[in-house]
Amino acid sequence: MTTSPLNALAARLESVEALDGPGRTAGRAVRGLIPDGAPKDVLSGAWLGHAVHPIMTDIPIGAWTSSVLLDWMGGKESRSASDRLILTGVLAAGATFATGWSDWADAEQRDPAVRRSGLVHAAVNATATALMIGSLLARKRGARGRGKLLSLAGSAALGTGGWLGGHLSYTLGAGVTAGAPAAGIQATATSGVA
Repeated sequence: MTTSPLNALAARLESVEALDGPGRTAGRAVRGLIPDGAPKDVLSGAWLGHAVHPIMTDIPIGAWTSSVLLDWMGGKESRSASDRLILTGVLAAGATFATGWSDWADAEQRDPAVRRSGLVHAAVNATATALMIGSLLARKRGARGRGKLLSLAGSAALGTGGWLGGHLSYTLGAGVTAGAPAAGIQATATSGVA
Protein backbone atom coordinates (compact mmCIF):
# COMPACT_ATOMS: atom_id res chain seq x y z
CA MET A 1 0.00 0.00 0.00
CA THR A 2 1.27 3.45 -0.90
CA THR A 3 1.77 5.99 1.86
CA SER A 4 -0.21 9.17 1.36
CA PRO A 5 1.63 12.49 1.58
CA LEU A 6 -1.22 13.54 3.88
CA ASN A 7 0.18 11.17 6.50
CA ALA A 8 3.02 13.66 7.10
CA LEU A 9 0.44 16.38 7.69
CA ALA A 10 -1.42 14.13 10.13
CA ALA A 11 1.82 13.31 11.96
CA ARG A 12 2.57 17.02 12.36
CA LEU A 13 -0.92 17.63 13.70
CA GLU A 14 -0.56 14.74 16.14
CA SER A 15 2.66 16.26 17.51
CA VAL A 16 1.13 19.64 18.48
CA GLU A 17 1.29 19.39 22.26
CA ALA A 18 -0.39 22.80 22.61
CA LEU A 19 -3.68 21.01 21.81
CA ASP A 20 -3.39 18.82 24.93
CA GLY A 21 -4.57 21.41 27.46
CA PRO A 22 -7.73 22.37 25.57
CA GLY A 23 -8.25 18.74 24.59
CA ARG A 24 -8.08 17.43 28.15
CA THR A 25 -10.39 20.22 29.33
CA ALA A 26 -12.91 19.46 26.57
CA GLY A 27 -12.69 15.73 27.29
CA ARG A 28 -13.40 16.23 31.00
CA ALA A 29 -16.30 18.56 30.18
CA VAL A 30 -17.86 16.07 27.76
CA ARG A 31 -17.45 13.17 30.18
CA GLY A 32 -19.09 15.33 32.87
CA LEU A 33 -22.01 16.18 30.60
CA ILE A 34 -22.61 12.64 29.36
CA PRO A 35 -22.92 10.28 32.32
CA ASP A 36 -22.42 6.55 32.08
CA GLY A 37 -25.61 4.59 31.64
CA ALA A 38 -28.45 5.17 29.22
CA PRO A 39 -27.32 8.57 27.82
CA LYS A 40 -23.82 7.28 27.12
CA ASP A 41 -25.15 3.99 25.71
CA VAL A 42 -27.46 5.83 23.29
CA LEU A 43 -24.72 8.15 22.04
CA SER A 44 -22.04 5.47 21.84
CA GLY A 45 -24.22 2.95 20.01
CA ALA A 46 -24.17 0.21 22.64
CA TRP A 47 -27.73 -0.60 21.57
CA LEU A 48 -26.58 -0.93 17.95
CA GLY A 49 -23.45 -2.98 18.51
CA HIS A 50 -21.13 -0.32 17.06
CA ALA A 51 -20.58 3.43 17.08
CA VAL A 52 -23.46 5.66 15.96
CA HIS A 53 -21.27 8.60 14.92
CA PRO A 54 -20.20 7.21 11.52
CA ILE A 55 -23.84 6.63 10.61
CA MET A 56 -24.86 10.10 11.77
CA THR A 57 -22.19 11.78 9.64
CA ASP A 58 -23.93 10.49 6.51
CA ILE A 59 -26.89 12.81 7.08
CA PRO A 60 -25.14 16.21 7.05
CA ILE A 61 -22.58 15.06 4.47
CA GLY A 62 -25.27 13.69 2.17
CA ALA A 63 -27.62 16.64 2.62
CA TRP A 64 -24.95 19.28 2.12
CA THR A 65 -23.34 17.52 -0.84
CA SER A 66 -26.74 17.14 -2.49
CA SER A 67 -27.47 20.82 -1.86
CA VAL A 68 -24.23 21.88 -3.55
CA LEU A 69 -25.03 19.69 -6.55
CA LEU A 70 -28.50 21.22 -6.83
CA ASP A 71 -27.03 24.71 -6.49
CA TRP A 72 -24.69 24.27 -9.41
CA MET A 73 -26.57 21.83 -11.63
CA GLY A 74 -30.25 21.94 -10.67
CA GLY A 75 -31.41 25.29 -11.96
CA LYS A 76 -33.83 27.75 -10.38
CA GLU A 77 -36.51 25.14 -9.76
CA SER A 78 -34.24 23.31 -7.31
CA ARG A 79 -33.49 26.31 -5.07
CA SER A 80 -36.09 25.41 -2.44
CA ALA A 81 -34.90 21.80 -2.29
CA SER A 82 -31.29 22.95 -1.94
CA ASP A 83 -32.22 25.23 0.96
CA ARG A 84 -34.14 22.43 2.70
CA LEU A 85 -31.16 20.11 2.33
CA ILE A 86 -28.88 22.65 4.00
CA LEU A 87 -31.37 22.98 6.85
CA THR A 88 -31.58 19.18 7.15
CA GLY A 89 -27.80 18.96 7.47
CA VAL A 90 -27.70 21.73 10.06
CA LEU A 91 -30.41 20.04 12.14
CA ALA A 92 -28.61 16.67 11.96
CA ALA A 93 -25.28 18.23 12.88
CA GLY A 94 -26.24 18.53 16.55
CA ALA A 95 -26.78 14.81 17.03
CA THR A 96 -23.72 14.10 14.90
CA PHE A 97 -21.59 16.34 17.12
CA ALA A 98 -22.98 14.75 20.29
CA THR A 99 -22.13 11.21 19.16
CA GLY A 100 -18.66 12.24 17.99
CA TRP A 101 -17.79 14.15 21.17
CA SER A 102 -19.02 11.21 23.26
CA ASP A 103 -16.79 8.73 21.42
CA TRP A 104 -13.80 11.08 21.37
CA ALA A 105 -14.00 11.91 25.09
CA ASP A 106 -13.38 8.26 25.93
CA ALA A 107 -10.57 7.76 23.42
CA GLU A 108 -8.69 11.02 24.07
CA GLN A 109 -7.71 9.87 27.55
CA ARG A 110 -5.72 6.95 26.14
CA ASP A 111 -4.04 8.50 23.11
CA PRO A 112 -2.62 12.01 22.66
CA ALA A 113 -2.74 11.60 18.86
CA VAL A 114 -6.49 10.93 19.06
CA ARG A 115 -6.91 13.86 21.45
CA ARG A 116 -5.15 16.27 19.10
CA SER A 117 -6.58 15.03 15.80
CA GLY A 118 -10.07 14.72 17.26
CA LEU A 119 -10.04 18.26 18.59
CA VAL A 120 -9.07 19.61 15.17
CA HIS A 121 -11.63 17.29 13.50
CA ALA A 122 -14.36 18.80 15.71
CA ALA A 123 -13.19 22.37 15.06
CA VAL A 124 -13.10 21.87 11.29
CA ASN A 125 -16.57 20.29 11.28
CA ALA A 126 -17.90 23.10 13.47
CA THR A 127 -16.48 25.53 10.89
CA ALA A 128 -18.24 23.61 8.11
CA THR A 129 -21.51 23.81 10.04
CA ALA A 130 -21.08 27.53 10.69
CA LEU A 131 -20.47 28.11 6.98
CA MET A 132 -23.60 26.13 6.12
CA ILE A 133 -25.63 28.14 8.62
CA GLY A 134 -24.22 31.29 7.03
CA SER A 135 -25.18 29.93 3.63
CA LEU A 136 -28.75 29.30 4.76
CA LEU A 137 -29.04 32.77 6.28
CA ALA A 138 -27.65 34.41 3.14
CA ARG A 139 -30.17 32.54 1.01
CA LYS A 140 -33.04 33.61 3.28
CA ARG A 141 -31.89 37.24 2.91
CA GLY A 142 -31.93 36.95 -0.87
CA ALA A 143 -28.15 36.71 -1.32
CA ARG A 144 -28.24 33.34 -3.11
CA GLY A 145 -24.85 33.80 -4.78
CA ARG A 146 -23.18 34.41 -1.43
CA GLY A 147 -25.07 31.45 0.01
CA LYS A 148 -23.82 29.18 -2.76
CA LEU A 149 -20.23 30.29 -2.19
CA LEU A 150 -20.54 29.79 1.57
CA SER A 151 -21.86 26.27 1.01
CA LEU A 152 -18.90 25.54 -1.28
CA ALA A 153 -16.53 26.73 1.45
CA GLY A 154 -18.47 24.65 3.96
CA SER A 155 -18.08 21.61 1.71
CA ALA A 156 -14.32 22.13 1.59
CA ALA A 157 -14.20 22.27 5.38
CA LEU A 158 -16.47 19.23 5.54
CA GLY A 159 -14.11 17.28 3.28
CA THR A 160 -11.18 18.17 5.53
CA GLY A 161 -13.15 17.14 8.61
CA GLY A 162 -14.12 13.89 6.91
CA TRP A 163 -10.50 13.15 6.06
CA LEU A 164 -9.54 13.73 9.70
CA GLY A 165 -12.42 11.50 10.82
CA GLY A 166 -11.20 8.76 8.52
CA HIS A 167 -7.68 9.22 9.87
CA LEU A 168 -8.98 8.94 13.43
CA SER A 169 -10.82 5.71 12.68
CA TYR A 170 -8.71 3.94 10.10
CA THR A 171 -5.19 5.08 10.98
CA LEU A 172 -5.41 5.71 14.73
CA GLY A 173 -8.14 3.14 15.44
CA ALA A 174 -10.25 5.57 17.48
CA GLY A 175 -13.62 4.01 18.21
CA VAL A 176 -12.60 0.72 16.64
CA THR A 177 -12.95 -2.10 19.13
CA ALA A 178 -14.32 -5.60 18.99
CA GLY A 179 -16.81 -5.21 21.81
CA ALA A 180 -18.89 -7.96 23.29
CA PRO A 181 -21.61 -7.85 20.61
CA ALA A 182 -19.09 -7.99 17.77
CA ALA A 183 -17.04 -10.69 19.48
CA GLY A 184 -20.18 -12.77 19.99
CA ILE A 185 -21.16 -12.42 16.35
CA GLN A 186 -17.65 -13.35 15.22
CA ALA A 187 -17.59 -16.39 17.50
CA THR A 188 -20.94 -17.56 16.11
CA ALA A 189 -19.80 -17.02 12.53
CA THR A 190 -16.56 -18.98 12.97
CA SER A 191 -18.18 -21.83 14.88
CA GLY A 192 -20.80 -22.37 12.19
CA VAL A 193 -23.63 -21.95 14.71
CA ALA A 194 -26.49 -19.85 13.36
